[in-house]
Amino acid sequence: MPLVHDVVAHAHCPVPRLNGRGVGPSRRCRPALDGVGRKEARPPSVAPGVRIDIWSDVVCPWCYLGKRRFERAVASLGWGGEVEVRMRAYQLDPGASREPGDLRASLERKYGPGAFDAMVTRLVALGAPEGIDYRFDRAQRVNTRDAHRLLAWAWATAPEAQGRLAERLFQAYFEEGADVADHPALARFAADAGLDADAAAATLASTEFGDEVAGDSQAALEREITGVPAFVIEDRLLIPGAQEVDTFVAVLERARQRLAPSPEG
Repeated sequence: MPLVHDVVAHAHCPVPRLNGRGVGPSRRCRPALDGVGRKEARPPSVAPGVRIDIWSDVVCPWCYLGKRRFERAVASLGWGGEVEVRMRAYQLDPGASREPGDLRASLERKYGPGAFDAMVTRLVALGAPEGIDYRFDRAQRVNTRDAHRLLAWAWATAPEAQGRLAERLFQAYFEEGADVADHPALARFAADAGLDADAAAATLASTEFGDEVAGDSQAALEREITGVPAFVIEDRLLIPGAQEVDTFVAVLERARQRLAPSPEG
């Protein structure tokens, strides 16, 4: 399945502690990119109604890009409210401090000299058409566990607001240079997404939703997810990486057809 690996190599954040390999087939999820690009007759569409889990990290630039592209693909398909999307936690840098640190130095220690500038050049160019103003000069190395706890709380409290909160966190981190480990800032971002700031602050001050974050990480391991973003459809099919919009559209259509009940069923 060369297309899977060719795309993933350039469109995801590898998880270093899982060997940095691209997302591939797993016991639980099959790649949904098989056959994309082949010309074939398109079978009739079935009624939509698809559950998609997105494993990502709020400090992963490919995750921000992938979310924007994925949402454009869903909009172009006209699926609208027929798709249930849940953001799931994966920390790329779980050892990061809650105190902001030097992102450039951290990345160059991990990936080598020049890695930061290469990332900036590529992602700034890719982000602009999607309306993303990446400001890596403002971004800092921070721990994202509490941001993920907040997202898990949002899902439990008001699922329809979770996507808005994820978007606000991405924007705050990548465009505004916000500290997404800071509790008062996180509570403000929750309010920006239409959630209760006081309830968000109370959740952050507690240990609530830590088990949910750990559970998401374990679920990713079970699905052999080794890079993010990773889009899992109905817990059966995997779309790895920040695909182009047209690729997302093609894959989502094929996945819906593949998962449709047989006429006999």
